[in-house]
Amino acid sequence: MDTKEVLKQMRKETGMSQVKFGEYMGIPRRTIEDWERGLNRPPEYVVRLIAYKLHAEGMIEKEI
Repeated sequence: MDTKEVLKQMRKETGMSQVKFGEYMGIPRRTIEDWERGLNRPPEYVVRLIAYKLHAEGMIEKEI
């Protein structure tokens, strides 16, 4: 699965909008939007850290 799809899937699994997800993660909404649209790509470690945080806090079922 492509990075943008993984990020969007994780966000949707939390039930958060891009704004709320960005606020929760401390990432600007525009950055989240650009990542999900494929305009920019986050470093792989950032994607793993997001997945780890969401999984550890019980917001997503499985870590990537």
